[in-house]
Formats: sequence, structure tokens, C-alpha cells
Amino acid sequence: MKESILIAYYSWHGNTQKIAQLIQEVTQGTLFEIKPSQAYTTNYKEAVAQAKQEIEAGFKPQLASLTDITPFTTVFLGTPIWWHTMAPPLYSFITQLDFANKTIVPFYTHGGGGPGRYAQDIAQACPHSSLTEIFGVYESGGSETVSSIKNWLQSLKII
Repeated sequence: MKESILIAYYSWHGNTQKIAQLIQEVTQGTLFEIKPSQAYTTNYKEAVAQAKQEIEAGFKPQLASLTDITPFTTVFLGTPIWWHTMAPPLYSFITQLDFANKTIVPFYTHGGGGPGRYAQDIAQACPHSSLTEIFGVYESGGSETVSSIKNWLQSLKII
């Protein structure tokens, strides 16, 4: 199964990266970090303002690279929740590739606002894919995160 799993994620502060790495440890899938060509500022207030403008405008940043998703049947898509949805780099990644007939496994990190409309937005962006139950944690999760990930993946019959 591990050969057919891709874990693609965008992480601004490292929280989503941590969850992606935990998922990779459990599934042994292939990890791919989505990076915009021009990195976001590390200043929180400036990044928040930029994200709001980009999301309102439907902006899709240019990415540093893409990966071939053809060999993968299951694609995990991870993002921090920005303004109630996925971060623009993940949106850009999704719109540049063909996810038809793939199983999409969304996961997210948040700073207190929960998933927002991420599940609906990813379903709309990947209309010809099968979407699983979403998984999310506050910031980078806590001591129970690994067991929560394992339970989630077992419920999806991925492990």
C-alpha cells in the first residue's frame, strides 16, 4: 500500500509539516512539501494580512515545484487553515494537477478556528475524486496525536 500513498502538504510554521511526517511514519507513504516560489514572510501579522488578501482574490501562487501524482492512488493533502480554508499554496497545487479517480485524504492544522470550509472547498476543487473523512489538530497536536492519527487511518482502512 505504501507505494501508492502520497502525502503532500504546505506548512507555514511547521505544524502541518509535523503532522505530515507523523502520517508518513505510520503509512510509509511518499512525502512532498508544497513550497511557493516566493516564501511567505515569517512575520505573523504580515502573513495573516497577505493570506487574507490572497484568499479573497482566489490567488494561486506560483510553486517552486510539482510532483507527478500519476503513480499514487491515495493522496493526503495537508494545510494550515487560513481564513477558514486551505492555504493558497495547497489550492495552487490542487488546481495544477489532475486528481480524478484518486482518493483524497485531507488533513489540517489550525490555531483555534477548526476546519472552516476546508472539506467543502477541497471537495469542490477535486470533483472527480473520492474524499475521505478529514483529520485536524490544534497547532501541532499534543501527546495523543500519533494515536489519533492511527485511529483515523484505521477507520479509513488505510492501515
